[in-house]
Amino acid sequence: MYDPSQRVILLVEDNADDELMTLRAFRKSNIHNPVVVVRDGAEAIDYLFIQGKHANRNPDIRPQVILLDLHLPRIDGLEVLRRIRAHEQTRTLPVVVLTSSKEERDLVDSYQLGVNSFVHKPVDVTSFFEAVRQLGMYWLVLNELPLPRRGA
Repeated sequence: MYDPSQRVILLVEDNADDELMTLRAFRKSNIHNPVVVVRDGAEAIDYLFIQGKHANRNPDIRPQVILLDLHLPRIDGLEVLRRIRAHEQTRTLPVVVLTSSKEERDLVDSYQLGVNSFVHKPVDVTSFFEAVRQLGMYWLVLNELPLPRRGA
């Protein structure tokens, strides 16, 4: 599906409107990286750990960045983050919480679990597009990741 050398974005988002706005913001910002969209925490875990309906995906394709909503069906975003950080094969993946939550507890818990960045989804479209553009530029262009360890 995707070339392993491409910088794939994993978008974990259950709100269809926010998904469409995020994808549109990437396009408007000329960010043309492949975006894999999963709509709940359980599917995010399946994608990341190459199991369930994602058991046959190419294991060489690792997300360059994960944009993670917190309030997700089946498994919430904090539990997804906990599992990402608990496993050697995913521990170093950059995770950006992109959420509408204004709860201080969500912010604190996210950082305690090792999130790389916590961003509130802006309410107005222009601010949302600018936030997504800046996230894309930083995580896809400027940031460098270590190569995955063989066997991970």
